[in-house]
Formats: sequence, structure tokens, C-alpha cells
Amino acid sequence: MAFRGRRPEHGGPPELFYDKNEARKYMRNPRMIDVQTRMAGRALELLCLPEGQPCYLLDIGCGSGLSGGYLSDEGHYWVGIDISPAMLDAALDRETEGDLLLGDMGQGIPFKPGTFDGCISISAVQWLCNANKKSDIPVKRLYCFFSSLYSVLVRGARAVLQLYPENSEQLELITAQATRAGFTGGVVVDYPNSAKAKKFYLCLLSGPSTFLPKGLSDNPDGEEAMESSFTNEREGEAFEGRGVRGHLTQRVRLRLARQAMIRKNRKWVLEKKERCRRQGKEVRPDTQYTGRKRKPRF
Repeated sequence: MAFRGRRPEHGGPPELFYDKNEARKYMRNPRMIDVQTRMAGRALELLCLPEGQPCYLLDIGCGSGLSGGYLSDEGHYWVGIDISPAMLDAALDRETEGDLLLGDMGQGIPFKPGTFDGCISISAVQWLCNANKKSDIPVKRLYCFFSSLYSVLVRGARAVLQLYPENSEQLELITAQATRAGFTGGVVVDYPNSAKAKKFYLCLLSGPSTFLPKGLSDNPDGEEAMESSFTNEREGEAFEGRGVRGHLTQRVRLRLARQAMIRKNRKWVLEKKERCRRQGKEVRPDTQYTGRKRKPRF
């Protein structure tokens, strides 16, 4: 089947576009392999995982396993999900170390809550914005994807999704559904002034705090770097500083945020109730007793 047009997702469903011929390119084309690997490396960098600690990661749209191979090389364990049988066969031929799952991300991520320490995705999310059949409703598929992704992540974990938005309206649609599902975060744009090197990374956070990295820039002073954030009605701050000091600061803040969530104080309870309201769930009204520790009864 021939696909015409500049954007692959306009030609039909991904399981048909990524056939055996396309999978062969990801196995033999040096440029495609290099680009895919570099984007996986950048996504892993934006996850800001603890240094020297192996993590359990999810790779959405794992394809032929190029990004997963990079995760393995960095010492992490991973599970990949993809809708294309041909691409997964290519991943098996490469003898990737991660576990592989055939599935449609638009129908949700089929794992238990709190399974993964982080998630990456390379060039996959924009496919959810196209309806290939009457039953495909982009808004519903996006929300199903983001809400299930929010569930399978450890609280406080990140998801970094590299994507190619068709226009600003499509990017707004994607971020709106991520926000509705409970995520905070923003869009990091690398090399915004380059037509070929420009890359969009949707950095999502499943915790109460917002740490948004800076985008890479053509200017060594970083004046042209771009990033936009959404806080989902929560107070957040951008990730400031680079190098060891910046990473240490983020790790300390993340640990404190997790400790605060474990205590389940009033702020944590109010944030959870507000998130449930945005998801359309029935929640009891807030009172002066909300989040207050009750005395034991005898």
C-alpha cells in the first residue's frame, strides 16, 4: 500500500504504514538509526532519573527497539509497546533486552498502577490525533492514553514524549488532554531556529511539583531556547541550573515531594480531590476537616 503526503499519519493507520519495508529501514538505514538513538538519548536525559540507579521504564511506540536498546546500554530495564507487528518482529530480530507488547496506546496502557519509574516515546503520540475509522475519536483516544499513562507511573515520575505536532492547534489538543488526565509539565523545544534539527519534547510530571528543563539552543548563551509550561492549576517552577548542582537540587526536591505525598497532608488531599473533579468523578466537598488527622476511637 502506497502512502502519499508529507506526514506519514495522513496516509493511514500506523500498523499499515510501518510494514516490513519500513521496519527494514530502521534496521539498515544508518541515518534513521542515528536520529532515533539521539532522540532516545535526549528523552532519557529529560527524564532526570537518579544517577547510577537502574530504573524500570516504559517505551511507547518502541518500534524496532532502537530507543529501548539505548535504555539497555544505559543500564535500565524496559518494556516496549507498539501497534506494528512488523516493527516488533524487527525488534525481536535485533534481540533487544526489553519485553515487547503488541498494543494500541489509544486504547490505554495495560499495566498495573505505579509499575514504571518513567516513560519515553519517540515519534508516536501525534498518531493519536488522526481518525482512521469512524470509531476513532482523537480526544477520547488521547485522554484514554494519558489517563492510563498517569496511572502506570510511580507518583512523582516523568514521561518524556518526543513528537512532531502538525500545528499549534494539534499541540494544544495533546497538552489539554494530558492536563485533564492529571499531568503537569510543558513542552521543551530543542533548536527552535533550525528547520531540520528542531525537536518537540512533551515533558509530563505525575507529581505535585513542576521541574521543566531548558531546551537546547543554537546560541551558546541559551537565549533562543524555548519551553512552555502548564501547571494544571498547581504552582510550579522551572528546572533551574545545569550540571551536577542542578541535578542534585532536583533530586532533593523530588524526594521531598514524595515524602510529602506519603504523609498525605491537607495539600496532598486537596490536589487529589481537584484532579478527580477534573476527571469528572464525584468528590465530597472540601471542609475545614479535609485532610485533618482523626483521633483514634476507643
